[in-house]
Amino acid sequence: MPAFRQVGEKQLPQEVVFMAWSPKRDLIALANRAGEVLLHRLANFQRVWSLPPNENTGKEVTALAWRPDGKILAFGLTDTKRIILCDVEKPESLHSFSVDSSITYMHWMEVTEESSVLTSFYNAEDESNLLLPKLPALPKNYSTTAKIFSEEKSDEIMKLLGDVRLNALVLGGSSGFIEIYAYGMFKIATVTGVAGSCRGLSLSSDLKSLSVITEIQDSSDNEAEITYFQLDTSLLSRYLPEVTRMARKFTHISTLLQYIKLSLTCMCEAWEEILMQMDSRLTKFVQEKNTTTSVQDEFMQLLLWGKASLELQALLMNQLTVKGLKKLGQSIESSYSSIQKLIISHLQSGSEALLYHLSELKGMALWKQKYESLGLDASGIEEAITAVGSFILKANELLQVIDSSMKNFKAFFRWLYVAMLRMSEDHVLPELNKMTQKDITFVADFLTEHFNEAPELYNRKGKYFNVERVGQYLKDEDDDLVSPPNTEGNQWFNFLKNSTHLKESPLLFPYYPEKSLHFVKKQMEGVIDHCLQKPADVIGKSVRQAFCMSLYKTSQSEDSTPQLFKLPFLWNDKASNIHYVLFTILESSISKIYILRRHTDTSRSVSNGILAVEFGNFLNNSINESSDSRCYSCLDAHFYDDETVTVVLKESVEQEGKERILAQLPLSSVYTDEDQEGEFIWDSTKRLEEQSGEIPTRTVFLENQWRVLENMKAQYVAVNGIRKVSCVLSSNLRHVRVFEMDVEDDGEVEEEEEEEITQTAAGEPEELNQSADNQESVCGASAEELPDETEEHETNLEP
Repeated sequence: MPAFRQVGEKQLPQEVVFMAWSPKRDLIALANRAGEVLLHRLANFQRVWSLPPNENTGKEVTALAWRPDGKILAFGLTDTKRIILCDVEKPESLHSFSVDSSITYMHWMEVTEESSVLTSFYNAEDESNLLLPKLPALPKNYSTTAKIFSEEKSDEIMKLLGDVRLNALVLGGSSGFIEIYAYGMFKIATVTGVAGSCRGLSLSSDLKSLSVITEIQDSSDNEAEITYFQLDTSLLSRYLPEVTRMARKFTHISTLLQYIKLSLTCMCEAWEEILMQMDSRLTKFVQEKNTTTSVQDEFMQLLLWGKASLELQALLMNQLTVKGLKKLGQSIESSYSSIQKLIISHLQSGSEALLYHLSELKGMALWKQKYESLGLDASGIEEAITAVGSFILKANELLQVIDSSMKNFKAFFRWLYVAMLRMSEDHVLPELNKMTQKDITFVADFLTEHFNEAPELYNRKGKYFNVERVGQYLKDEDDDLVSPPNTEGNQWFNFLKNSTHLKESPLLFPYYPEKSLHFVKKQMEGVIDHCLQKPADVIGKSVRQAFCMSLYKTSQSEDSTPQLFKLPFLWNDKASNIHYVLFTILESSISKIYILRRHTDTSRSVSNGILAVEFGNFLNNSINESSDSRCYSCLDAHFYDDETVTVVLKESVEQEGKERILAQLPLSSVYTDEDQEGEFIWDSTKRLEEQSGEIPTRTVFLENQWRVLENMKAQYVAVNGIRKVSCVLSSNLRHVRVFEMDVEDDGEVEEEEEEEITQTAAGEPEELNQSADNQESVCGASAEELPDETEEHETNLEP
C-alpha cells in the first residue's frame, strides 16, 4: 500500500507560480501567471474562491504568505509594488500598502518567546475597549470600498489586528530591499546592507536573527551567485515587550486611518452630482441672457415685487421646472443629512480614537529608558496629535456649513416653489403662501451671499456661481476651498487675533480656514506616516550582518521557472532555535541535498554545520542491482516539520519513464550520533560549490516513507506538517496532486511534531507559527472526516 493517501488531483488552466498551505485549515492558496490568487480546499482540490487581477491592485503576483492564525492571506504585486492583505473568508482586500521595490519574497512568522511581561500584556484587556466607544459599522449602501468595516456581526478591525501575540511579515525585493512589518501592517524595520535580489527570508521566532538568501547578478556573464546571509536582529529580541506594545499601538493607528479614509469615501459617494445643477443652470443663464441685470438682481426683483423677467421665467419654468426643483430639494436634503450622519458617527469617532492612541504613544515615547532605543520620538508624535486636532476642527466646520446650507436651501426652495407655482398660475396652498418679513430677509441674505457672479471662478472652475458649498470640502482635486466660510465678526477669531499669548499657543490646534477637508486629511496622514517611519529607520540601522556564505552560481537560462519555486529553502526550528537552509548543487549529474545549520543566536555555533545527503537505492523495481548506490537526484525539498524534510526525487540513471518519488526524509537518519566525521571547515575565499567534495555526506536508504508518483512529471512540493498534507506540482506547472501524509507507521515522528507550520513554497519560507498550546485545536479533521463535497462552495471555509 502506498505510504501517502492521494485525496485530490487537478489539471489547472493556468501555470501556477506559487502555492502555500494555510497554517490552520486544509486550504491551499495558489497564484498563477494570469495574476489570479486562488484558494482551494484539500478535499478533491475544490476551489473556494478566486481573486482576479485588476488595474488598481496589480496583475503580477510574485509572493504569497499566510498570517500565522490562517485568517489573512498576503500577496505582493510587482507591477504596482503593492502588498494586499486579503480575508480568507471572502476574496476582499482588507488592507493594502505600497512599497519602494518590486517584492520577490515574503514570509510571515509568529514570535514564540515568552516572558512574564509579555504574558501580562497578552492577557490584559485592551484599555481602549473600555474607554472608547466601539466604532460604528459603516453603512452598507455604499460601494465595495466600505465593505470591510460594514458587517455588523464581524468586527473587521479586530480581524485585521489579529491576535495580540506579535507576528511579523518580512518582505524582500530587488536591490537588497528588506522590510519587516509588525502584524503585517506597521513597518518596524528597514534593513539595509544586503546585496542582490532577495530569494528567501526567515526571521527566527526568538527575533534574534534573520536568514536571507539573495541572488547577486554578475554583470560579466549570464550567471548569478546565490548567497546566504545571517543578520543579527538582537535589538528586536532584547526589547521584545516594548516592540510588541509599540507595534500594537501603531497597528491600531493604521487601522483607524483606514477607517477614516473609508468614512470619507462614503461621504464623497453620498454627495451627488445633481447638487451641482443649480450652479450649472445659473452659469448657462448668465451666458445666454441679453439683459445687463445681474442674476442676483433678477432673483431679488422676484422676491420683492413678485415679478420675474421673461428670461428668468424661461429658466425657472422650462429648464429648472417645478418637478426638477422638488427633486433637487429632496436630493440636497437626503445627501446632506447622510454626510452629516457620517461625520458625527464615523469621522468624529475615528478621529477621537486616533487622538487617544497617539496620546498613549506619546506617553510611551516619554519613557525614554524603554522606548528611546527603538526610535520613538515624542516631538514627532506631538505633531501628529496636532494634525489630528486640525482634522477634527475641519470636520466640525463642515458640519456647520451643512447645517447652515440645509436651512438656507430649505427657505430658498420653499419661496422659489411658491413663486414658480404662481408663474404657472397653479393653486398655491395657504400654508405655503405665508411668508413673514423674517423669512424674506433670510432669503435676501442667502441671495446676497450665494448669488454673486464671480468671473475669476469661471476661469478656475468653468462656472460663475458656487451656491452649493459642501462638495468643495470633499473633492480631492482641490486643496483650497472655492468659498471659504466667512469669519468676519466671529468673536472667537477676534479674541485670538488680539491675544498675543494665545496666537502661538501649543494648546490650540491650528485651523486652516482656506483648505478643504481632503487637504487636511492628507496632511494628517503625511505627519502620522512620518512619525511612524522613524522607529523603522532606527531599528533597521541596528541590524548588522553576522555571517555571509556564497553558496553556488546559477545560470540565468532557466528563468522560465518561477523564482518562487527554486531552492534554496529556509526553515526555523523554534524548539532548538536553529536556522536551516536546504539547497542542491549539481555534482556529476546527481543533485545531492545540502543542509546548512546556523544557531539563531549569532554568537553560538552548532555541530554538523553543513552536511550533504544522497539517496540510496530503495525502489525494488528500479535498476538491476546497480553498483552505484547514488540513484536519485533531489528536485525539490521542504521542511515538513522540525524532524522531517519532504523531498521530490527522480531516478538519475538514463532510462525511459523515469519515476518521480515523493518521500519523507527523517533528520534523525541524517544527524546520527555515531559515525561522527570531522566538521567541515569552510574557506570563506571560495564559493561553497567549489568545496563541495569536502562536505561530509550521508547516504540515506528510505524505508517505507515514500510513494512513486505515477504518470506525473513531479517537480515541486508544498507541505504543511501541522495539517499533515502536501501538494505536488508537475514541471509544466499545471498538474497538481494533493496527498495526506499521515502514515500509521510513522507514529513516533508525528507525536513529537512541533507547533511549526510548514513552509509552503520553494523559495518562500513562510514560518507561519503556532504555539504548542494551540496544537490540539489546530490539528482538526483529517481528510477521512471531511464531508463528501460535490459542489463548489465559495463561502464555507470550515476545515
